[in-house]
Amino acid sequence: MFTRPLHHPTRTLLSLTSASVAATMTTSTSSPSYPTTPYTPRHTTWPYSARDFVRQDESSDLDFYSAPRYVTHIDDNAISLLGKYYAQVLPRKGRILDFCSSWISHYPKEREQDVDKGELEVVGLGMNDAELRKNGILNGGRFLRDLNTTPNIPSEVVDLDAATCVVSIDYLTQPVSILSSLRSHMRAGGKVHLVISNRCFPTKAVGRWLRISEKERLRMVGDYLWFAGWRNVEVVELCDGKAEGGGGLASWFGVGRNDPLWVVRGENTGESVESGI
Repeated sequence: MFTRPLHHPTRTLLSLTSASVAATMTTSTSSPSYPTTPYTPRHTTWPYSARDFVRQDESSDLDFYSAPRYVTHIDDNAISLLGKYYAQVLPRKGRILDFCSSWISHYPKEREQDVDKGELEVVGLGMNDAELRKNGILNGGRFLRDLNTTPNIPSEVVDLDAATCVVSIDYLTQPVSILSSLRSHMRAGGKVHLVISNRCFPTKAVGRWLRISEKERLRMVGDYLWFAGWRNVEVVELCDGKAEGGGGLASWFGVGRNDPLWVVRGENTGESVESGI
């Protein structure tokens, strides 16, 4: 397990390559194109137990996140790729919710300009007041909520056109309840984008997350969305995390390796779907 300096979450490198999606990202002269794999439902009933969501540290999340952390939890390459992805997929008008938000949402300049013009509203939902106040793109309001104790979206947040969540889905102990609530606040056709890497605070991640491979993590998040009623679920690979130059001993020790980055996304098709739990 690799670590970053103080206050940065650790990497959990259970598998060093992504076997779940196609190899490398390709780019065109216009906009990037990413390997995308449709999610295939694997289970007819909810496959996970309460034990899967037990964490090493079950102390108050409000206490854990009480001190602001003005750091980024993915590397610069991943941040750049995420911004390019968001520029492609996030709406330019309407309302977006960034949940499990912090002092930065990694939205691209194009969306900042849309916010400045008053055409786009971005709502933030997070755990630390100081971090949310520092996040300048949150022009649509800031809400403090521990989603593990109150697993629903605030009633004031309505008519969403999209939602984002960056490297935080692994901390949620009631993901289907949260994602079901989110879908009920989303307009038909709206999409949620759950961004995943291999970094986490291991004591706060749900137990099963730490026991499984990266490939299985993506499938597990796909299961979350499916059982919450989202459809057209897909896994998008923004970066496979392989070391530049093909690997070797330096790669084994993490030298030259980029943070892997995926998005598991789903669409609210508007159909009536009950939670499968």
